[in-house]
Amino acid sequence: MRRMSRTLITAALVTAVIGGTAGWASGDSQEAVTGAPVGTAAWRAAGLPDPERMDPAGVARFFAGLSPVRQRELARTHPTVVGNLDGAPLELRYEANARSTHGAFDGARVLAHDTRGRGQVTLVYGDLARAEHIAVIVPGSDIATDHLRPLTDMAASLRGATGGRTAVVAWAGYTTPVGVGLDAATGRLAEAGADRLTRFVDGLAAVGTAEPSVFCHSYGSVVCGLAARDLKAKDLVVLGSPGMRAENVNELGTAARVWAAKDPTDWIDRIPNVEVGGLGHGADPTDPAFGARRIPAEDAAGHGGYFAPGTSSLRTFAAIAEGDVR
Repeated sequence: MRRMSRTLITAALVTAVIGGTAGWASGDSQEAVTGAPVGTAAWRAAGLPDPERMDPAGVARFFAGLSPVRQRELARTHPTVVGNLDGAPLELRYEANARSTHGAFDGARVLAHDTRGRGQVTLVYGDLARAEHIAVIVPGSDIATDHLRPLTDMAASLRGATGGRTAVVAWAGYTTPVGVGLDAATGRLAEAGADRLTRFVDGLAAVGTAEPSVFCHSYGSVVCGLAARDLKAKDLVVLGSPGMRAENVNELGTAARVWAAKDPTDWIDRIPNVEVGGLGHGADPTDPAFGARRIPAEDAAGHGGYFAPGTSSLRTFAAIAEGDVR
């Protein structure tokens, strides 16, 4: 009887998550892109250290031991590896990715680019090496190299709201769900994304950038929740979140300040904030009982309006990114 009850509850949750919100479309199951970068076999064959055996600090030490000439030689001969090695010098990664992307992402510098699956890319707006403040934006469903506009618009809005003083990273660095289906209702893709996000931020630390504030939209907040314990961030900001796979801030295990925003018209509010049998993402981060700092968002519109110019949410995001709030 207990097993039957659990099955019925799980089935009801699946129905609610997938079918309960008007305008959603069923999604196709995705395979998470993981592992070493494209071109690693040739890199290893050249006698170079295995990327899968080095953490970002180890990558930084490896490149620090090379001459500038040798570094640039590796960027020329192995651009898809060098361009995706977290911990490699920033300028070297930009150079390598410029070779492999051929200017495909005009207006931004490319810090990572992976062509596998639907494609992943990390775009940088501003001077990441010298900026006193850095913001990393982690998107939710449907973002890939052929569908970046929602993410790049967020990055442009945030950078503009800081007067261009904050370097902003648009991190499309994990395999996102497509539409709404089991991928969006479970943590499988978020778990793979959390590993990649943690490694990316570790790579920033390894090259000496400022500690970032991380902004996590929709399913991206599930990624951030799973990464939180190991993520080197000063702020963790979730917006339009279905949950962070934690019941409260303490369960996240992070020293970062945790912030949450949800506007009154966001359809995410109709998603059940439960987790049963791996389905659903747990408590609402904007619930006072969760313990996050609440961000005003009453004048934002819908699920994607949090970065709209003139909104209270964007002004608060900018203040958080610049360290102007305590």
